[in-house]
Order: sequence, then structure tokens, then C-alpha cells
Amino acid sequence: MSIIQLTRTFAFPFPHKTLLVPFRASSKAVSRHLTLIHNRAHLKATALPLISSTEAGIGLGFYYLPCRNIRIGVAMASTDSVHKSDDEWRAVLSPEQFRILRLKGTEYPGTGKYDKFFEEGIYECSGCGTPLYKSTTKFNSGCGWPAFYEGLPGAINRTVDADGVRVEITCAACGGHLGHVFKGEGFKTPTDERHCVNSISIKFSPAS
Repeated sequence: MSIIQLTRTFAFPFPHKTLLVPFRASSKAVSRHLTLIHNRAHLKATALPLISSTEAGIGLGFYYLPCRNIRIGVAMASTDSVHKSDDEWRAVLSPEQFRILRLKGTEYPGTGKYDKFFEEGIYECSGCGTPLYKSTTKFNSGCGWPAFYEGLPGAINRTVDADGVRVEITCAACGGHLGHVFKGEGFKTPTDERHCVNSISIKFSPAS
């Protein structure tokens, strides 16, 4: 994880100008950081979690801060570090990889090489090689696509689809489409989440 500066403000339905700062940290760390922000910026901060905490007590959410040109250093993974044009991506990806990773396509259920694959190791983005998931977080959901209950910290971005129903997951480094994340389906996992990932969007690196 790295320290970056966030100064961008967003127009959300809040009563005043607002800074949304992503966090992924233990509850104690979040509490300490909110106190630090309050002491330095003299602002009252409110945490708005987006998902429930995992078994290890780690959550994902946002700090909601009323702000006026404030600059706050926040520990988080840097994103979008791999930039390529469509032509550059086509030169390094197969047509099917390009369709799914860059055009947000979906492979047919039950056809992916990692659907029922459970060896020990790390799953990386097949576009840029960024580590995304530990094999220990993979489980058999029976949905026809590889399923994970959480990604590596800071490795995956979430974006609500235009229909407002599904939440897309993408590689935080290159923006490659991975699939979608679903919550509350009743799977007995620490997060009650299912990252439904296209096999073609990932590649497996075995444990050494």
C-alpha cells in the first residue's frame, strides 16, 4: 500500500461539498485515522462502510468529510498505474481477452479453466499481472465462474453498473474487467460476498 494525496471532491447528495476517501483498514486503524483527520483539519468525519467487515475485522468504505480545499494523506493502493491504448492492448491480448478485459464481456458459464480449479497460489490479472486473489479465498459457488470471497487489499475497484443493480469489479492497476461482486447470497464465507470472475481475466501463479 502507498500514501497518495486525494483532493478531488464529488457531487453527491450531501448538504455541502464533500470529500470521499476510500479506506481498507482495521476498525482500530480507522478510528485512529479519523481522530488524526479531526485534529488536523478540525472537521467531524463520518465513516460510511460499503461492505461488512471480514472475519479479520477488515472493512472497505469511505470517509465522508465536509471540506474546503483540504489535502489529506490516506494509506491506500495506487490505481490505474497501467495505461495502454486499445491498439496497444490488442497487441498483447488475445481477441477473447480483449473482449472481456477491455470491452467488459463475459465468458460462457462452466467453460473457464479456473471454474473448478483449487490449487494453492495467487491469481493475477491476465492483462497486467497484478496480484488480485489468494487461492485461500476461492470457493465452489456452483455458478459456473470462479468465485472468491475477497480480493487482495487495494487490488480491485468496484463500480455500480449503469443499471444500478450489479457492481462491476475491475483490476485497480489497469482497469481490466474481472466480473461482478454479489453480496448476501448466503454462502458461508467470512464476507458473504461472491466475486464472480471470468477465468480469462485472471492467470494462476502457483505457490512456491
